This record gives sequence, structure tokens and C-alpha cells, in this order.
Amino acid sequence: MKKITLFSDGSALGNPGPGGYGVILRYDDKEREIVGSEVHTTNNRMELLGVIEGLRALSEKCEVDIISDSSYVVKGINEWLANWIKKDFKKVKNPDLWRDYIEVSQGHKINAIWVRGHDGHEENERCDKLARDEAEKIKASL
Repeated sequence: MKKITLFSDGSALGNPGPGGYGVILRYDDKEREIVGSEVHTTNNRMELLGVIEGLRALSEKCEVDIISDSSYVVKGINEWLANWIKKDFKKVKNPDLWRDYIEVSQGHKINAIWVRGHDGHEENERCDKLARDEAEKIKASL
């Protein structure tokens, strides 16, 4: 099973407002960047959507370290998701995205790791810039 590192960050201007996400997928010495945006969204939605789209881009089942500065995403994956599933996502924000996450994470061995944002972590800073740039682009197009 390939070992992949997925760095991800999300941004929303106004929260809610125009938003974007940035992802870096790393396998050995190869990297791929993925970006996307939505017109009206929240920071948490973009944080989670980045992880989803990063996983969706994988062509085979892998061992994936997800590196994120989002406590919402990391705790959601590591601590809260099992209980949310039991409760059928009652009173849970973004159930559509959490269901998408469940679907795209099937078969992968996931390890979600929190890093402090805006603290000089090179890949997190790059993902933050990608996400913010996407949010700015969509804002400028409105």
C-alpha cells in the first residue's frame, strides 16, 4: 500500500462568503497541487472539501497521512465521526460533506494529524496561500 501525505487547508472570506481550498498530495518525491472554490461557503466546509478532493484524486487505496490545521477536520476524523454515524448526523454541521468523506476514504488507511496554522509549516503555509488565492479569485469574479 502506497504511503501518501495529503496537506490541506481551506479559506472563506466573510465566513460565510467566497471560499477556496488548497491541497498538496505527496508520494515519495512527487507532488501534485489541487485547488477549488465555491461562491458562498464557510471555512470549515472548505477545510473538509480540500481533504475530500485530495482523497478523490487518489487512483488506488493508500495509507494517507492527512495534515491539517483544522481541529474540526482532524477531530472529526479521529474522534467524532463514529458517533456522528451512529446518530445519522443529527445536529451535525456539513453532513453532506462528511458523507462524501466517508465514501472517498473507504479502503484507505487514514491518519489525521493536526498542525498549528500560520506557524511556519511549509506545506501548510503553501496550502493556505492556494486556498486564499482561490477564495480571492472567486470574490473578484462576483
